Parts: sequence; structure tokens; C-alpha cells
Amino acid sequence: MAHANTKLYLVHAGFYDLDLLEGVFEQHINFFVVAESFEEARLKAKIHPDFKNRKMHVDGLQEIEAVDGHRVQLIVDDALDGKSKLTSNRHRDLAPKSTL
Repeated sequence: MAHANTKLYLVHAGFYDLDLLEGVFEQHINFFVVAESFEEARLKAKIHPDFKNRKMHVDGLQEIEAVDGHRVQLIVDDALDGKSKLTSNRHRDLAPKSTL
């Protein structure tokens, strides 16, 4: 069942990690939330466990309406029990070994 008012948002969050370069530089992470507005998306991001644990802040939000000519339509699936499901394909290009 689609909900006309729910939208997909990409949250771009920043944080400082003391384990990475002594926390001097800001790190970033992106994740998705479903909400009815930018304000609700911001509030939902702030209750995300990783967001709270890393003391993140929201740097930006994007509403994902369409990609490559395809509209995004959200459909509630009760079998997911409110959980997210992402399928990943890891790809890692390493720099060539130095000959120095």
C-alpha cells in the first residue's frame, strides 16, 4: 500500500571521530529515512542509534523523487516489520602498489 505523503530522504550527516586523525577533520555518512517532510526527516535522523552514538549533526537532506527518469514510490511491507533492507555490492579499487 502506497502512502501519498511519505517520501524517501537521503540524510548527509557529519561527525568527528577521535580515532581518525585525532578527530581534526569532519567525517560524513549518508543514510535513508522515510518521512512526510524535511523537518520530520531531520528529526528521524536524530533518533537513529548511530547518529546518537557518534554525536552526528545533519549537514544536508535530499528528497529522492526520481532517478534516471524513474519515480520513487514507497510501498509499506508489513513483513519487513519496520526494518530497512539494502542490497550491497562491494567494489574496491585500490591504488597500485608503489614502486618507490
